[in-house]
Amino acid sequence: MAKLIFGCGYLGARVARLWQQRGEQVHAVTRSAETASRWRFAGLSPIVADVTQPASLRDLPLADTVLYAVGHDRAAAPTMHEVYVAGLTNALAALASGIGRFIYISSTSVYGQTDGSWVNEDSPCEPRRENGRLCLQAETLLAQHPLGRRSVRLRLAGLYGPGRIPRASAILAGEPIAAPQRGHLNLIHVDDAARVVLAAEELAVPPARLYTVCDDLPVVRACYYEEMARLLGAPAPTFAPPPPDSPARRRAETDKQVSNSRLRQDIDIQLKFPTYREGLAAIVREAGANATGENR
Repeated sequence: MAKLIFGCGYLGARVARLWQQRGEQVHAVTRSAETASRWRFAGLSPIVADVTQPASLRDLPLADTVLYAVGHDRAAAPTMHEVYVAGLTNALAALASGIGRFIYISSTSVYGQTDGSWVNEDSPCEPRRENGRLCLQAETLLAQHPLGRRSVRLRLAGLYGPGRIPRASAILAGEPIAAPQRGHLNLIHVDDAARVVLAAEELAVPPARLYTVCDDLPVVRACYYEEMARLLGAPAPTFAPPPPDSPARRRAETDKQVSNSRLRQDIDIQLKFPTYREGLAAIVREAGANATGENR
């Protein structure tokens, strides 16, 4: 049977390509007819629909595996709650009961620790930001749904990869990084994250599974940017306090080190980029200074 992706973006598109390489038929949901046309050209089977509009989700194709990787577009009208919680509710209601595996992409933002301590799947979740609270609410919703018994929840650390090196443009320009030097970054290269999704599909079901998905080495923020500057041939980074109420300030309110021990134990996968060093080096080698992207 086929695969179905809600949220065929930075991560979902890579998962789609891996499935295509295996000869699978891949359906992907998008709100945009223009995007649907591009996907059709790339060999996908696009579905023009919107998870915040239940009527648009009628007649979804049968699929043995569903990936739900929907992110919030700040430029679009729906609120974060409408996308993360109501959207998941609508998608679950529209799906056939015969699905073999439902893979939900969550976030390590569900953890609110501030002391740099290690966290894993059993650590208390006390999210400090809205996206973390809504991801946790969506996880609970899925766990209580009949498909929850056949689900894998993947709490992803910060995604990075080609076209998405945090702060690269600021480093190259010699601009201060609007973030504290201390505190840890927990990261996962997007190619490794996509491979984890495919590996999660192969796990025996039930029971439901929960994994934190990150590389092997949480890194102190200053060390990360120092390594980036070295690779880019830029001056050593400087830092400045982030503006009040900015996303950078809110992210800096937490400090934890995420463990991938359960993932390593249950899933037989060798990370191509086990630390930020290998990941950054590969991206800079391939794309140089053009590999810029999200702030973190």
